[in-house]
Amino acid sequence: MRPVRAAVSCILSCLFGLAAYPPVALTQTSPAASATADEHAGAPRDGQHDFDFNIGTWKTHIRRLQHPLTGSTTWVELDGTVTVRPIWGGRAQIEEVEANGAAGHFEDLALFLYNPEAHQWSQTFSNSRYGSLSVPAIGEFKNGRGEFFDQESLDGRAILVRVVWSDIAPDSHHFEQSYSNDGGRTWEPNFVAVVTRAKP
Repeated sequence: MRPVRAAVSCILSCLFGLAAYPPVALTQTSPAASATADEHAGAPRDGQHDFDFNIGTWKTHIRRLQHPLTGSTTWVELDGTVTVRPIWGGRAQIEEVEANGAAGHFEDLALFLYNPEAHQWSQTFSNSRYGSLSVPAIGEFKNGRGEFFDQESLDGRAILVRVVWSDIAPDSHHFEQSYSNDGGRTWEPNFVAVVTRAKP
């Protein structure tokens, strides 16, 4: 009888052990479920179409602060045209701005590049007055708002630069650039543009 009892005891122990640990096949998830789980776990989203709203021809009203971070409150205003075209199947854009105002003629060029590995965009600006590329501002869109940051030099001092795209609608959006000289605790806007789609 003892061998029988020992065998029964062994079988019962194995069964209880299996009950405590469900089969691996039952705990596996499909690739789609894994992708959904990754999204909820905070995995980066594919944002390569986040700047699609910017494509086209626009009218813009621009306000520029003449002397940022000096306490100045003198702004100049310009009106002009913005033309944006996609390249690389939408993973990059070229933007050209031409505007005129009391301070004269303004020409600006922007290059937008999507990094599929980082799931982020970079924005690099150039102005016909200087003919050189800026430091790229890097960031992404969340809840319909894009925020991009970089570090630059102003009058020999290192500052932070923030670019924000907001109020995005089919025929309009808002652009704002701000500077900070206190590590991002406070921000002073110095370039604000209201952009509306040009009618045919």
